[in-house]
Amino acid sequence: MIQLKTDFLTELGRHLGKHPDKEQILAEYDSHITEMLEEFNGSERDESDISTDLYARLGSPEEIADSWREELSTTPMKTQWVFILANLVFFAGGTILTLVHNLFDFPFIDLAWKSLTSIPAVIILLYLFFWALLGYEIGKGFGHKGRRLMKKTFILSILPNIILMNLTLFKLIPHDWFQPLLSPIFIIICILFTALLYPICWIGYRWGKKGFHLIFLVYYIDILCI
Repeated sequence: MIQLKTDFLTELGRHLGKHPDKEQILAEYDSHITEMLEEFNGSERDESDISTDLYARLGSPEEIADSWREELSTTPMKTQWVFILANLVFFAGGTILTLVHNLFDFPFIDLAWKSLTSIPAVIILLYLFFWALLGYEIGKGFGHKGRRLMKKTFILSILPNIILMNLTLFKLIPHDWFQPLLSPIFIIICILFTALLYPICWIGYRWGKKGFHLIFLVYYIDILCI
């Protein structure tokens, strides 16, 4: 049975390749397999049956390596840029729509503009959902280690919004371009909701972090069952 464990770990190491956590992963599975093999001490089961049971519980070395590589692909930098680029897409889309609406005469663009400016509350709620999702995904993916990532991603993502708001408030961008949105009440609402974006992002992060802890709880329960 020792040879069975050695063969399994050797194959797992080969599939892991140059994974940065390779040694820790191998040590972890070494421990799991040792515990499993102790269960079979004194049993009359042959090695092929034990091998089948081992693969059924843990998965094949290739499957295990694939799952660890998939986890590795979710890096803080990738997560950060996904949300920064998503916010830039919203920002650029709104900017292009505004410019085309005010500088050119395209009926379908005018229709789109009128449709969007008639539902500002819906747009605000969708945008709040985006920031809550940002916090949630970071909390779910990185747990307590993601708090600094969340702050950095939030600051970088919101910079275009702050710049646009200041350009508009100081009339560096013609107010006529944003009619009928630029009523005093709507401006106050925008400032208020901008101030609420970080708390909403933080609430999403806390919620996602609970999901992160739940995933690890299920994982450890599964290991104990093994």
